[in-house]
Amino acid sequence: MMNNHFADIILPLAYKGQFTYALPDEFAGSVRRGSRVLVQLGNRKLYSGIVSRIHNTPPPTRNIRPLLSILDPEPVVNEIQLKLWSWMAEYYMCSVGEVMKAALPSDLCLEGLAEAPVTEKYKPREETFVRLKEPFSEERLNEILDSLARAPVQLRILTVYLDLAGYIPGGSMQPVRKNLLLREAGAAHGSIDGLLKKGILDLFEMETGRLVDYDRPLEALKELTSEQLRALKELQKIFSDKNTALLHGVTSSGKTELYIHLIDEQLKKGKQVLYLLPEIALTTQIIQRLQKHFGPLTGVYHSRFSNAERVEIWNRVGGLYNARDYKLVIGARSALFLPFRNLGLVIVDEEHDGSYKQQDPAPRYNARDSALVLASLHGARSVLGSASPSIESYYNTLSGKYGLVELKQRYGSVRLPQIILADSREAYRKKLMVSHFTPQLLGAIDNALANNEQVILFQNRRGFSPYLECPECGWIPKCVQCAVSLTYHKGIASMVCHYCGYSSSIPSHCGNCGSPGLQTRGFGTEKIEDEIKIVFPSARVARMDQDTTRGKNSFERILRSLEEGQTDILIGTQMISKGLDIENLTVVGILNADNLLNFPDFRAHERSFQLMEQVSGRAGRRTKTGKVVIQTSDPGNRIIRLVLNHDYRNMFKIQMEERKAFNYPPFCRMIRISVKHRDRALLNAFSDFLARDLKAVFGKRILGPEYPPVSQIQLWYIKNILVKLEREQPVSRAKMQISRAIEKLMKEKGASSLRISVDVDPY
Repeated sequence: MMNNHFADIILPLAYKGQFTYALPDEFAGSVRRGSRVLVQLGNRKLYSGIVSRIHNTPPPTRNIRPLLSILDPEPVVNEIQLKLWSWMAEYYMCSVGEVMKAALPSDLCLEGLAEAPVTEKYKPREETFVRLKEPFSEERLNEILDSLARAPVQLRILTVYLDLAGYIPGGSMQPVRKNLLLREAGAAHGSIDGLLKKGILDLFEMETGRLVDYDRPLEALKELTSEQLRALKELQKIFSDKNTALLHGVTSSGKTELYIHLIDEQLKKGKQVLYLLPEIALTTQIIQRLQKHFGPLTGVYHSRFSNAERVEIWNRVGGLYNARDYKLVIGARSALFLPFRNLGLVIVDEEHDGSYKQQDPAPRYNARDSALVLASLHGARSVLGSASPSIESYYNTLSGKYGLVELKQRYGSVRLPQIILADSREAYRKKLMVSHFTPQLLGAIDNALANNEQVILFQNRRGFSPYLECPECGWIPKCVQCAVSLTYHKGIASMVCHYCGYSSSIPSHCGNCGSPGLQTRGFGTEKIEDEIKIVFPSARVARMDQDTTRGKNSFERILRSLEEGQTDILIGTQMISKGLDIENLTVVGILNADNLLNFPDFRAHERSFQLMEQVSGRAGRRTKTGKVVIQTSDPGNRIIRLVLNHDYRNMFKIQMEERKAFNYPPFCRMIRISVKHRDRALLNAFSDFLARDLKAVFGKRILGPEYPPVSQIQLWYIKNILVKLEREQPVSRAKMQISRAIEKLMKEKGASSLRISVDVDPY
């Protein structure tokens, strides 16, 4: 055995202890921190795990299993990643194994049974290439060409091969794909066999990978305007003193161009850059803009890539196996887990966006906050960008934690869009509504189409109708597994639960009184699409929501159609509210602002302001002034009036006053404990037990247990307990006390059937 003959292994399990294995002598020098290894757990299960520590302290148990094998020649996880995993597990109150499962591409996480061999899921993509059998001299090659005069197909194949390989006498040649050669030569697959038998050509397999590199000429960076140049110098000055800056710039103020100059600075220093975006839909336009300047150095990472593609991106960011490095990575929240080695800058665009928060499963992390920790571990700088920053981030600038840089003018001095409030209640009363559209919105759309301009309509609810209702007794079809109504989807002729995915056929009769003719209530994006086609039959209409973007390239296809002017009206959910930069887009319609505001969440008004401000910013981003029509039944609403004037500061002031009065973030920390059970009575008993224990420690800082708005999901009843902690108090001790209270509950008789999850910063 080696001197350090034990290894602690992280396994992708929700277990907060550690697993220790013996290191056989044959692994001496081969196993390091971050290595991926295969181990057996229990009597039957095999897992791949990550080595977190090598030591010589034997564990208390007698039977110590050895490592079975080392899966990679090099560690796939580096030291900084292990530190980040450890911080996330501690901060978000989960196991390191759960962080590992979220971080690693699934093809690197193996699982199987001891009696069956476990094989790697990821296999490098290889293709058949053609080369000369030996380095023929120019004289010998001419003889070979002459000898093929009577075999015209073979002569053509060899001639095309020499051309594709870039043959120069005495020079090096590029390998040529067999399929490409045969296609260019117009030859069948068997046609090459004669050249192989004659010893002229040779076939070999070579790894090619699944990722396509940018191969067009690069463009120089654009010159910054005086306003952008001022902002850049302010950022550079802040970075001499602070690690993080908030870039608060109105929509279309040129924040992305600033990011490009900051990225260029870091790449010239040999550093890596992480550029986070909240929505996959946003990456399409940003990728195109960045690749024009940084070409093949640019990588993209998000959930729409296949598992094998994600492994290849992982290897290229980590510089593994001589893969061509990605220096700049653009991605959604999971991109922060990539194996960066030399990170110089982290950009979190639209930093306020709720999509950065992972809801389920654990770790329930906020990618913005975790990215700032990642940057600090690398000694890198961070830029948070937004036209309507989160209350917490803006508060951090006022307290001096972050620097603040503002861009108050749109690029090119383009005016902010004109915002019109359309009173939908009054329009309904006067019978002026056409379907779900007010006269003001219809007029704006009509003018835009007449001028060959484009329109987007925002409705933050997908499907045709949120629910069906019996007009006689009020019965509504409900999900059989969740305490929610089923959403009607006309396109697939089904009722669908948006929480668990359950679907059923459309009932022909009321399930309560038996009367026929259920009626649709409310409207979603699918219904708006149907009705806008009736009102404007000649318009080319498209829809972007979760239902139309399930395919790998669906985002790109829909956006390309909009950019190329092939779509006149785009209808969508919040996917269309951010990042779109379309020159000819002049009209934005927000169809139901009340739906955003009337939500039981302390951040509802902040998020409503941000969403309306963001979607408004899509209009009139070039020479034409945009127009935004907000349909609301409450035009006097305070938040809507603030959107009307793009008045972020007063929104911030009002929200801060309310949060201070009711002790909400940023004046406190929040931890939500969700208790779930299939039996409602047992859930009530166990959640009351846990709340009593917590109240004994925390007193009035404990709120609940209470049922959430959706009190049952997938047959599990839910109750929440909210812990509010003073901002200035150390939170680690409180987390320890919460963990102990949960452990105590789980020892109670019958508690093994409970599910308990903890969500730190659940907002």
